[in-house]
Amino acid sequence: MTDLRDLAVPTRPDPDLVGMLTELFDDYRSARVAPTEVVDLDGDLWRRLDGLGLTRLTGSEAAGGSGGGWLEAAALLGIAAGAAAPVPLAEHDVLGGWLLEAAGLANDGGLRTVCRPDPSGVALNVTWARDASSIVALWEDRDDWRVVDVPVDRVGIEERRNLAGEPSDTVEFDLGDLEAGVVVAHEIGEQFHLRGALARCAQVVGAMERIVEVTVDHARERTQFGRPIGRFQAVQNLVADVAAETALARAATDTAVARAAASDWRDPGMLFAVAVAKSCAGHSASVVVRNAHQVLGAIGTTLEHELHTLTKPILARRSEYGSLHEWDETLTALAASAGHDRLWSLVTTGRAAPRRPH
Repeated sequence: MTDLRDLAVPTRPDPDLVGMLTELFDDYRSARVAPTEVVDLDGDLWRRLDGLGLTRLTGSEAAGGSGGGWLEAAALLGIAAGAAAPVPLAEHDVLGGWLLEAAGLANDGGLRTVCRPDPSGVALNVTWARDASSIVALWEDRDDWRVVDVPVDRVGIEERRNLAGEPSDTVEFDLGDLEAGVVVAHEIGEQFHLRGALARCAQVVGAMERIVEVTVDHARERTQFGRPIGRFQAVQNLVADVAAETALARAATDTAVARAAASDWRDPGMLFAVAVAKSCAGHSASVVVRNAHQVLGAIGTTLEHELHTLTKPILARRSEYGSLHEWDETLTALAASAGHDRLWSLVTTGRAAPRRPH
């Protein structure tokens, strides 16, 4: 894996873009009505984002996109997740739009989501399917990967919701539609899972960073026994762990994002980098969610409070594009195959150095 210090490329998104996104979603959070038990697409916000070119942020300019990269995409995904914005940015752009371009298929600008149907043509937990105009499917057809853009009126949708209350439907495709899909290179099929996993890491970390703010503010403002609860050592320890675990997940995710951006996903160590990010974010999520709810107590569980709009999506997203257990197993397998003599090389470069001849 290339050392980022040796590359003449940015490793952080444009600060002006970050400032604009922060202001945009801060305004959205301030104007939002009280949260509800179920989460539906915010059409007004989606149209506003579309008008700003943010719904096609990573699409090439030739295909009608804004020409952004993974640094910008990760910033958008994280800041939007920190505002609990109910819009399919990852599904529509980072995954669905990318697949359409890779397959040379036209993108008419309609809202899209994305999925991987099983051999029978059924896809589970397809987020935002009921709201999409069409669904981009990546289908493994024996030895080939196929991409197809299927209008929603040609699929069967069984409406369901995930832990966060978001649309997460079961979709059934006609096998004829899938078989008519465009064959794409094998690396496209292999990258899809990694891209989805890293997109979810960016969203989880963005939500956790907002939780840090919420938790710190509550510890400062809530008084008990005549003083702010943040002055009690037990509470300080809880808040410190929230901040520390969030920083760890941020560092791991930023490293993977920077490597993806620098190499356009061609870095052979991307599997290791994404696995570290997914593992760190997943384990950190347990601590952040638990401690935040302990600090806020009963008020954090009420429907009106912001906290549950952040913690529930974290728990839902950390198991998408591979469960925490699966990613931990991937890391274990990579470490075991490297052996003790090449483990340091794996940690520092993402690839185990060749074994020395005996």
